[in-house]
Amino acid sequence: MKKAIGVFDSGLGGLTAVKELSALMPRENIIYLGDTARVPYGSRSAETLIRFAKQDLEFFFRQNVKAVLVACGTISSVALPVLKEMCPVFIEGVVSPAAKRAAQITKNGKIAVIATNASIHSGAYSRELKAINNGFTVIEKACPMFVPIVENGYFGKDNPVAKLIVKDYLSEIKASGADTVILGCTHYPILRPLIEEFLGGGIALVDSGMEAAKEVCEHIKNAHEEQLEGTGKNTYYVTDEPSGFTALAELFLNKKIEEVKKVSLDDDN
Repeated sequence: MKKAIGVFDSGLGGLTAVKELSALMPRENIIYLGDTARVPYGSRSAETLIRFAKQDLEFFFRQNVKAVLVACGTISSVALPVLKEMCPVFIEGVVSPAAKRAAQITKNGKIAVIATNASIHSGAYSRELKAINNGFTVIEKACPMFVPIVENGYFGKDNPVAKLIVKDYLSEIKASGADTVILGCTHYPILRPLIEEFLGGGIALVDSGMEAAKEVCEHIKNAHEEQLEGTGKNTYYVTDEPSGFTALAELFLNKKIEEVKKVSLDDDN
C-alpha cells in the first residue's frame, strides 16, 4: 500500500483539514483518526493531553504514514514539541501556520484568537504572533462549548442554540476592534457561517486547519512526492461508535463515506 498522510483530531473538527488536503492534493491517500471516545480535548490537563497525543501518533506509526497533520488546536498548542521529538516523519500542527497567515493579512495589527480552554491557557497562539511582530495586539477568547455543539450536530446556520452561543462568546471579539480572527480549533470552521454572520463584514477569518494543510502540501511538493503516492483514498478511524461520526462527517464533507473503522489506541489494533 502506498504511504498516506495521517491527520488526527479529537473528533469531527479535523475533517476541515482533510477537506483542504483533498482539494490541494486529490491523489494523495489520507488516513484520518478521530479520538471520539475522548472528545473534547480542550478541557484536559497538559499531562493528559500529551498522553493522548502520543497514543494518537503511535497509531500512525503502525500505519506507516509519510507525514502527519495534527489537526487539533489543543494538541498543537500543548504537545507539538513532544510529538516532533518522537516523530520520524514530517509533522505539523495548526498554530504556526495560522499565526503566519493572520500576520500576513491583518491591517491594524489587532488579531483575535478563539480556541479551546487548553489552547488559550497555553498561550501558544499569542507567543507565535508576538514572535512575528511584538507590536501585535492579541485578544484571546476561550470558546469551550463550540466543540460539543459541533460534535452533536448543532452547526446549521439557523440553529438557535448555536447562534446564542456564538453571540455570547464573540461579543467581546466584535467589540475589540480586531480585523483578523484565528479560528484556533479545527472544529470552529464548521461554525464559520454563523461566526461570519455575527461578526459582520470587514473581519478576516483564518482557518487554522486549512493553513496547516497548505503547509503539509508545500512540504510534500518540496519532497518531490506530490501526486506520486496514491489514488485519493480517504480512510477513517474513530475510537468510539462510528455511526454518529459517519452521519455528521458525510453532512460536513457533502459526500458518502464508505466505511469508518473503530480502533483502540491502547493496543495494537
